[in-house]
Amino acid sequence: MQTVKLTNKAVKKFKNHYPLVSEEDLQTSVQTKEWVRFVTPQGQFIGVGYLGKQNKGCGWIISHCDDAISLPFIIDKLKSAKNKRRIYFEWLEQTSAFRLFNGEGDGLGGITIDYYDGYLVISWYNATIYHHRSLIIEAIQQAYPFLKGLYQKIRFSSDEPQSSFISGQQAEEPLIIKENGVCYATYLNEGLMTGIFLDQKNVRNRLVQGLACGCKVLNTFSYTGAFSIAAAMGGAYQTVSVDLAHRSLAKTKENFTINGLNSSDHEIRVIDVFEYLQWARKKQLSFDVIILDPPSFARNGKKTFSVARDYGKLVSQVLPLLKENGILIASTNAANISLEKYQHTIEQVIRQQKRSFNLKAIDRLPSDFAVDKHFPAGNYLKVLTYDIH
Repeated sequence: MQTVKLTNKAVKKFKNHYPLVSEEDLQTSVQTKEWVRFVTPQGQFIGVGYLGKQNKGCGWIISHCDDAISLPFIIDKLKSAKNKRRIYFEWLEQTSAFRLFNGEGDGLGGITIDYYDGYLVISWYNATIYHHRSLIIEAIQQAYPFLKGLYQKIRFSSDEPQSSFISGQQAEEPLIIKENGVCYATYLNEGLMTGIFLDQKNVRNRLVQGLACGCKVLNTFSYTGAFSIAAAMGGAYQTVSVDLAHRSLAKTKENFTINGLNSSDHEIRVIDVFEYLQWARKKQLSFDVIILDPPSFARNGKKTFSVARDYGKLVSQVLPLLKENGILIASTNAANISLEKYQHTIEQVIRQQKRSFNLKAIDRLPSDFAVDKHFPAGNYLKVLTYDIH
């Protein structure tokens, strides 16, 4: 294995098992897709890993033993991840989709594996870990003998298709999965997304359990309407789902239908969210529950939205639509904003509009999205639920 020297400044955090390597941590730039040994400037061994650029950094340390990464090593990581999620395998009749392997949270940064009713979807986040795909796929097939079929998503710049079927049998389309007893239509080989964001299962469960019972709900950036479906199944009398993507209309209707709900009882709007909010204020519409779950960054023509810059503006535009004693569910998966800053941004706007509030719940990643205790930044999800008066 090639040896890569770390800077003196970086050594301490890696001795404390911090897993993510950044370019400023390296003494010199190194180009290789093979496993490497990370050492101090004096040559003292730190760990084994790889270099591969992705949005988080330029590499990962995945072992603190001075051995080459092998098939048994990967199999052990995969089996350990499954053992952490024993309870999920006991709940399959109620929830048949979840995160089975969560990158650095399970000891191998750069990949995730999601379970969909016996089918697995592996996501590759950089070219180097993808270079080792044969080894990792063989390990998956040995560690998970229950596997019906395997799909992959390539989440880095590549000439290969973003999504493809790898092995086993192909899933039905749509593949109907359950979450907290509610059905959702998923498509395992349709671009980078499958139709549901599995990290929101706990928030959706509170809606299923009746958080919005008897309420009118506005679901912004609604994608396939999963929050709307959960709210309706939990007793919401009407939902309004708003998303700019044309696919959202058919996919949201589909999710209503497979749960025995009449989609005509609910509104589905294909429109820019900010344009809808402006229209709704003019029409003096109001809602009992409003859900905000925008992408970290989005572009609509010349207009752009980023959570770090624009979330406060978004909150300021929805609050006039929220009834007194209403519920605001504010969510982001932006890793570049801390929970403290995110909470401050929201509450500052609420105070500016002279409304009082009570923070009901804070949700982070659910337990199947394992987080490395040495890498708290991996816990990217932040969902704050407020009572607003």
